[in-house]
Amino acid sequence: MMAYGGIKLFAGSGCPELAQRIAEYVNIPLSSWDIVEFPNENLFVKLHGSVRGQDVYLIQSHNRPVHQNIMEMLIAIDCLKRDSAARITAVIPYMAYSQSDKKDQPRVPISARLLADLIEVAGADRWMTIDLHAQQIQGFYKIPGDSLTAFHILVDYFLKKNLDAVVVTPDLGFAKRGRNFAAGLNLPLAFVEKRRIGNQNEREALTLIGNVAGKDVIIVDDLVDTAGSIKQAVQLVKSQGAKDVYVTFTHAVLSDPASERLSQLAIKEIVTTDTIPILPEKMLPNITILSVSELLGEVILRSHEGRSVGELFNE
Repeated sequence: MMAYGGIKLFAGSGCPELAQRIAEYVNIPLSSWDIVEFPNENLFVKLHGSVRGQDVYLIQSHNRPVHQNIMEMLIAIDCLKRDSAARITAVIPYMAYSQSDKKDQPRVPISARLLADLIEVAGADRWMTIDLHAQQIQGFYKIPGDSLTAFHILVDYFLKKNLDAVVVTPDLGFAKRGRNFAAGLNLPLAFVEKRRIGNQNEREALTLIGNVAGKDVIIVDDLVDTAGSIKQAVQLVKSQGAKDVYVTFTHAVLSDPASERLSQLAIKEIVTTDTIPILPEKMLPNITILSVSELLGEVILRSHEGRSVGELFNE
């Protein structure tokens, strides 16, 4: 017997298309509600039906406008809690502030911890996200959660290409996950060593550790923001004799001037996912978007039925 009632799915404003695809996978329609922004920019949420005793999944990415989407999520969780939902899971395909996970210099916040506290205080019972920039953020939560990865979706896509390639990570901090990605493709791995300059999004690429001469290259990362690191990595591997260059990542943040930078680089294909909707003006002809809807939908079903999520990745 289920500990909760039926599944209820709600879509926030951050990723409505992805939420619809998840709903189609689990074969449950999205529940309706009103999300109103008043003239003073205050937000208001009203459910169209009761969620009392139900297992509720709120699907909301923290893309632009970031703070409005975060606040909308928190108010929605509070609304669901006050309507006596049996369990509320915050499904956050892309979680903001995951790069602010530690106090690495004097007089700075740990914003990822603050966000975790806000989600808990709002009333969430569980959380779910994909490819956290810093995995230690899991430890900021006292409520259980599922930290998932979309890398197997990207790996499966590249396996079909049967490339004679080298996987390259744009910095040493991504080395472990880059190694797992390369292992999934049974390909060698190389690294770009770089140094961050101050608190800005500027980095200095220093050297390439590994050999890419005469090989195709797959540059892999968890997200692309302004594409500064990707630009340096692409230029570096091309200068070292790489052939075709592919770039793949989970979260297409694409802050300006990312699209402009990517359009000017010698990249054969950019492969990403739909955790963040890409605006039409930021789309490029060589971008391929893979959906995480089946991944999130399956995890939602397994969570609701009390089945193992880990088995999904072992299969």
